[in-house]
Amino acid sequence: MIIIKLKETMKEKNFNITELAEATGMHRNGISKILNEKNNGIEFDTLNKLCTVLECDVSDIVQFTKDEK
Repeated sequence: MIIIKLKETMKEKNFNITELAEATGMHRNGISKILNEKNNGIEFDTLNKLCTVLECDVSDIVQFTKDEK
């Protein structure tokens, strides 16, 4: 299971959606979809932009956890 941790990282780094969109050059709706887990994946280019602007690692944005069986 992939857990999206972008909201927590944004809060920690004092970014809101609008500020992050402007800083990354991404659309606000694209960031909103990631935050609300309404997307089917995140492209490497998107992760690179987010990590660069937020000065963080990929693990600060997404986390892998084994599914419980």
